[in-house]
Amino acid sequence: MYKKTIALLVTLCVTCAIIIDGYLLFFKKPNSTTTATTAAKPAAKTTTTTSGASSASAGNSQIKDGTYTGRATSTQWGDVQVQIVVRTGKIATINVLEQPSGSRSDRINAQALPVYKKEALSAQSAKIQQISGATETYKGFTGSLQSAITKAEV
Repeated sequence: MYKKTIALLVTLCVTCAIIIDGYLLFFKKPNSTTTATTAAKPAAKTTTTTSGASSASAGNSQIKDGTYTGRATSTQWGDVQVQIVVRTGKIATINVLEQPSGSRSDRINAQALPVYKKEALSAQSAKIQQISGATETYKGFTGSLQSAITKAEV
């Protein structure tokens, strides 16, 4: 009798877990709100270039001085968009204009984005190492960064 009761309880728990997993997988939408990034979006669509003519390599390509905004790259949790500033032919700064928000996304982005920015500045390209647990941020960051670098290429 005791074994049958335990088996019944385990079966009920497994059934509940399957139902909850099915709901989360097929019906639950990810929480993503863009509050502060919405205001920056219209201005971020424009690309401005300064009149500097110097260039140097970013990876194997030549890039021209100026400010370049990458396309917004969609991820599962929201869009990521970056802007680069090129000085003396090198990427001098990387600004994140748009990123997914929400409590979990904010925690992940607070840890991952500074590392991604540092690595990209060091590598002078979008070919950087991915951080475990920040896959979607990586995809969005590198996609938008590569778009900005492509715009900057001579």
